[in-house]
Amino acid sequence: MSKVLDAAPRTGKLEIPERLFGAQWWLRSGAALAFAVVFIGFAVSSPLFFTVANLANVLQQSVVVGILGFGLTVVLIGGGADPLRGGLDLSVAANLGLCAAVYAVAQREGAAPGTALLLTLAAGAGVGALNAFAVIALRIFPLLATLTTMNLCAGFELVLTQNTSVPASGVLLSFLLDNGAFDVPHLAYALLDVALLFTVLVHYTPFGLRLRATGAHRDAAQAAGLRTNRYLAASYVLSGIAAALAALASTALLSGSSPGAGENLLATVAAALLGVVFSRRLVPTIPGTLLAVLFIGVISNGFQLDNVSSYWVNGVEGALILFVVATTALVRRHAGNHAHD
Repeated sequence: MSKVLDAAPRTGKLEIPERLFGAQWWLRSGAALAFAVVFIGFAVSSPLFFTVANLANVLQQSVVVGILGFGLTVVLIGGGADPLRGGLDLSVAANLGLCAAVYAVAQREGAAPGTALLLTLAAGAGVGALNAFAVIALRIFPLLATLTTMNLCAGFELVLTQNTSVPASGVLLSFLLDNGAFDVPHLAYALLDVALLFTVLVHYTPFGLRLRATGAHRDAAQAAGLRTNRYLAASYVLSGIAAALAALASTALLSGSSPGAGENLLATVAAALLGVVFSRRLVPTIPGTLLAVLFIGVISNGFQLDNVSSYWVNGVEGALILFVVATTALVRRHAGNHAHD
């Protein structure tokens, strides 16, 4: 034993495992630290920020982008990280606009509330199924397939609404806007409920395990007998259903269907990509996306309280996307280089 110890190299320095303070550790810790700094900074700059009413408002204002982000995250998980063939759904925001139009127009034409709700969910799932067909059956790159579907959704929305706002009301929309426990709107709880639902489905069920295997190790999953195309298709359908749920929240907030749903796309992509740095292994996760959505929501809310122009929010979202894409690429390249050492 003493010979072995004597043969071991002695550098005279304390050896710290690289995985403990490596690039991934700094990236994850930096994200959490940035969230904490931003939160504390706005709490100091505005006495209204750290109140139950304002924090509930952050949750309520984040519900649309949050639910869209959960749907996009499912696609990112099921499709993998390949920049061309990996999971992507650019139609998710336009799908929201179409679903909101379907719900509002159905109510305007006298459909029962339950019927309007089913039509909305069917529209969202149908767009997701169309994306799955284009990607799997037609073998179109997800970027091009969902970009095409995005334009189709925008066109059908204009046909239904004639490019005008369509008012909507009802028991469901009123319930979403009403306050629940602690005087927090039900829409705020809806964000957390949908996050919990997607978290359980994607991270704690056999379906979620197979979905992650499809995205991360498709060849191995196929070799094990897994029908990966089914899970890839399911990811797009779930993204469409998420768009329909977000459409209900948007309709409640806007009291109907209004043009401009596509403006949510940048924030949705930013949330889904930023969520990567809030995960333990730098991969897309539903809890990570939730934290990213709240991070963006806190920034937007803090800017409003500090009378900073809302135009800065888009700039911050774009900068966050660039930061996440660049840093995760560098970390993975660094890990790949060390794998061959």
